[in-house]
Amino acid sequence: QVQLVESGGGLVQAGGNLRLSCVASGVSFGSYTMGWYRQAPGKQRELVATITPPRNIYYADSAKGRFAISRDSGKNSVWLQMNSLKPEDTAVYFCAAEHYTLGTMYWGQGTQVTVSS
Repeated sequence: QVQLVESGGGLVQAGGNLRLSCVASGVSFGSYTMGWYRQAPGKQRELVATITPPRNIYYADSAKGRFAISRDSGKNSVWLQMNSLKPEDTAVYFCAAEHYTLGTMYWGQGTQVTVSS
């Protein structure tokens, strides 16, 4: 059974930092691109950042220069370090795992990030 469990969300003031964590189980972690997505109220879910097994990284324009994604296969974990947070970063953040070749995708339950102005 595949499980992705996020943690680290919370309430932070604008300009603050948060580090989201996601632990995966039930998957061969080294075969999956790991990613973070977010969904704000009334908006579609959007990609924030991804990191492939060879550690090729992609950031959405909104994340460039402020967020950093990383992974550790030994811990079956992926992190999203979020710095200089803005109110527009407020959303539920989801961890996702996509099989590197097959495209099978799994989602976590999400963690709320709220940035106050």
